[in-house]
Amino acid sequence: MESNHELSVPQPRNIRKRVRKRRGRGLLYSFIVLLGLSSGFAVWFFGMESGSTLRYMMADTLITTQHRSWARYLIGDEELNRRVADYDKRFNEMAEIKDQNNIDLTHSRDKEVEVEQIEGKNFKGHILYVHDPKMIRVVTTGIVGQGEQILSMVQRTGAIAGVNGGAFDDPNWDGNGFKPAGVVMSGGKLLYSDGGMEDPVNVVGIDRNGLMVAGRYKPSELIKMGVNEAVTFQPKFIVNGKGLIRNAADGWGIAPRTSMAQKQDGTIMFVVIDGRQPGYSIGATLYDVQNLLLERGAVTAANLDGGSSSVLVKDNQVVNKPSSSYGMRYLPTAFLVFSQPEKVAVKNIWENIDMEHFNSSYKPFASQ
Repeated sequence: MESNHELSVPQPRNIRKRVRKRRGRGLLYSFIVLLGLSSGFAVWFFGMESGSTLRYMMADTLITTQHRSWARYLIGDEELNRRVADYDKRFNEMAEIKDQNNIDLTHSRDKEVEVEQIEGKNFKGHILYVHDPKMIRVVTTGIVGQGEQILSMVQRTGAIAGVNGGAFDDPNWDGNGFKPAGVVMSGGKLLYSDGGMEDPVNVVGIDRNGLMVAGRYKPSELIKMGVNEAVTFQPKFIVNGKGLIRNAADGWGIAPRTSMAQKQDGTIMFVVIDGRQPGYSIGATLYDVQNLLLERGAVTAANLDGGSSSVLVKDNQVVNKPSSSYGMRYLPTAFLVFSQPEKVAVKNIWENIDMEHFNSSYKPFASQ
């Protein structure tokens, strides 16, 4: 039997209205969920201990990069300035702890140079082992007015291997790499100092007997101590076989790292950790590096320039993966390893140049 009632068919206008309502409700629900999650994250990130730990770790990481000022958005200007000042104070205190120099340099040494691959939770890297510390020399850039890449230094001098060295004037983290910070010593000669002979400065180096030297010294003291090779950086973080960094939160953030250490038998270890490369290696804290070195018997250890400067070269090949998207940086100094170090002549590239007024932002070569 047929019905006399016609079937009701929704009009297109009504359909569009219902779709808009459902869409609007969906967007409103998504917004409410997102707002709730954002609020919960903010409470955790800024108000809870675990969130604050991550926040300060992120801030410390930024402090070690060219984007140091960005850390203010995480911890504020006042806390940023306080944290930087606190690090400087603590690093100087660590530098003053005296070494007992419990290193055996009496027995003969082989000339072998080895590389070990290392890996941690968030990082990958390498350790360069130099069993004879006297094979190591500080070499400087060979280009007047410009830093030099470590690979170029190795190839130019015929070195077996090398890593990046000390601090340098680096305006906006984009400098030309020519002007060191602190001191530079090579072959027992003081090639550079931006202070007076009686002004203490943090150094990392090796004396004439092959003993690693790290800490805060006057240039006049370094000469009297018979220091042969030295650059400026900090902190010294292993002294007399004991680590000075208390935990990961005190490890100066996560970043690419280069550090130098010495074992009881005199072997020098250079650690180079890659970073800032998600999916491969994020980087390491100094606490991570400290643990790596203590596990391998380090008696003394100190930090060298890291970040995008971290490079390890052996047999004329770059072993690690530098973090800079522009390739290896141009640097003033490097620790290089030679089969005949006594035959290496390192000239004073800064002699007769007014370094006090040198423009570290100027790049004389377009390719740089």
